[in-house]
Amino acid sequence: MKSLDHKLSNIRGGHYASTDFIIADAKDGDMAFGCAAPGKGADGKMRPLRAYRDDMIRVTQSGLVDIMLMSLSSAEVLNAEGVFHGTDVTPAVRLNDTTDIWHARGGVYPKHMMRNFRSARLDRVKPVADLGLYSVTFYNDLDRDHATLEAYAAFRDQASAEGVRHFLEVFNPQIPVECADFATYNNDMIARCLAGVSRHERPTFLKAVYNGPAATEEIAGFDPENVIFGILGGGAGTTRDCLELIRQAEKYGARVALFGRKIYYSEDSVLMVRAMRRVIEEGITSEEGVKAYHADLAAQGITAFRSVEDDLVLSDAILRPNV
Repeated sequence: MKSLDHKLSNIRGGHYASTDFIIADAKDGDMAFGCAAPGKGADGKMRPLRAYRDDMIRVTQSGLVDIMLMSLSSAEVLNAEGVFHGTDVTPAVRLNDTTDIWHARGGVYPKHMMRNFRSARLDRVKPVADLGLYSVTFYNDLDRDHATLEAYAAFRDQASAEGVRHFLEVFNPQIPVECADFATYNNDMIARCLAGVSRHERPTFLKAVYNGPAATEEIAGFDPENVIFGILGGGAGTTRDCLELIRQAEKYGARVALFGRKIYYSEDSVLMVRAMRRVIEEGITSEEGVKAYHADLAAQGITAFRSVEDDLVLSDAILRPNV
């Protein structure tokens, strides 16, 4: 049994402990950012996709994550290389790539309501991974939300037939929507879209944007027997942003974190995930976690991007008290 399934069993059985918190590394950026996903090298040029995949291997071999999320093409390459054989890490594939994640340089797609789209064929996914990510975004727009839910229903039918499990990602819209309180609207849409879904096709867990303590506590506590709630990471931010986000989310009921840029665009992916584990499992504060992370960097001879003081800043307003 992989660590993911062991932890899910403990969480569903009401035996959650901090060591059961699930961390997923999202390395599916090539389906969003294209050639820009691996980032720039020392020469100022974009690195090749192999650099991105090498980091997937490092994080997998560290044993610090439970899931490695990839594009299907990356999953095929790493599977052929035997990367996941004998590890506790579950490989997963992004199963749809809606237009709101199309972040090509110079592109304007996220300025519009997303359109449903899927590149990966489920029959091609199954030989390399039996778990994948399906994403939706709700806009409080009847036609667009109806089309999204129809597409999700069709996907579930195919996934059930192919024997592919999925977890559901719910993005916040990147454009303004007509809604007095988006966080409560989004919680209601999540709950209602899953209420009619059988356990045979229900998502393994859910991940969404951290919309603050009250919203997180509400959706995490709504139906924990059927829906395990998790958070997504968003932009890179400071180290304090990363550690405070995971600390607050776990405090208010999240049991999963799927972070991409917060891990990959840090000084060192493995040390960042270790810092995340330290905050959750040892119960230290995010401030203490930042200082320990900088100590780890120094011990490895890695130059930090920021001073400790600058890295202790909470740049994300939702994480600051009284905001």
